[in-house]
Amino acid sequence: MASIFTKIVKGEIPAFKIAEDEHFLAFLDVFPLAKGHVLVIPKQEIDSIFDLSDENYTMLWLFAKTTAKALKMAIPCKRVGIAVIGLEVPHAHIHLIPLQSVEDINFSRPKLKVEDGEMLLIAEKIKQKL
Repeated sequence: MASIFTKIVKGEIPAFKIAEDEHFLAFLDVFPLAKGHVLVIPKQEIDSIFDLSDENYTMLWLFAKTTAKALKMAIPCKRVGIAVIGLEVPHAHIHLIPLQSVEDINFSRPKLKVEDGEMLLIAEKIKQKL
């Protein structure tokens, strides 16, 4: 069965897309820890990030780096935090989270509820910085 991320890649589920190329996709997390929380995924459905080929692994991180730089310019924060957990969705992904403090990357915290209109504005703001 396809992961929710594969369904997003195929356009079966809408997403607030930030960046996309032939191999990778970045989009806003709909259950964010902070406003501007982005997920970066390979379009290839693969469970563990460490199962990616060396070339795709490197390219994924370079794609995430470009996205993170745009995120930091668009969303005022001290840093962009990075997390690779991989338990919640069986599809390799990187979390990019705007940080003001270390608590902003605590995944046991309640997730934010951000209205679609605001999510669209956040996505556009980040896209403009790419």
